[in-house]
Amino acid sequence: MKKKFSVVIPIYNEKDNIVILVNEIISSLNGRCIYEIIIVNDFSNDGTDKILKSKIFSKCIILSHKSNMGQSNSIRTGILSSNYENIITIDGDLQNNPIDIPNLIEEFDNEESNYSLVGGIRKKRMDSTIKKLSSYLANSLRKFILNDDCDDTGCGLKIFKKKIFLQLPFFDGIHRFLPALFRGFGHNTHFIPVSHRPRKAGKSKYGTINRLIWGLKDLIKVRKIINLRKY
Repeated sequence: MKKKFSVVIPIYNEKDNIVILVNEIISSLNGRCIYEIIIVNDFSNDGTDKILKSKIFSKCIILSHKSNMGQSNSIRTGILSSNYENIITIDGDLQNNPIDIPNLIEEFDNEESNYSLVGGIRKKRMDSTIKKLSSYLANSLRKFILNDDCDDTGCGLKIFKKKIFLQLPFFDGIHRFLPALFRGFGHNTHFIPVSHRPRKAGKSKYGTINRLIWGLKDLIKVRKIINLRKY
């Protein structure tokens, strides 16, 4: 029996990317599994709401925030409205390639390994040098402190169990620490290489300095959460 997956796509000002992305997801998943696509529009102001009324989205679940709540809240909104127990997350900027999703599903379906989360590792980042450097430093620090065995927690392409996600203490920024939290709470995780594409339309929503500052604060928070769970 084919497993069922809810694909959750958080978007903010991605009107030039979302149609292409949904078409690619449909192409990658049709016939491979039972799935639904959930798009969470995080109060976009670039006309995304009009694009989402297109016919291609007629079979998608469209959710809209009344204010900009951020990526973690957008993912949670999608998960709370999902109909299936297995969640696939993917960024809405087209840098993640849906062609990689079947490979993640294959690993996730490995009953012997009993993975609760399978994530992508972007081996060839198509980003600016400063973004790649800051990401490398942040990943190295996080991996050392949290021991999550993940080289690239910032990759938006992940598959995980809905039930476990909803049991975790939620906070804004949790999407960057799911590998550490899943592992810290005693669940099996696994990571495989995935492709990465340059951003062709739209703009990155996160500044490098702000991301590092908030990342350090969240790192301390996650360490405390895992320590409290252990004791």
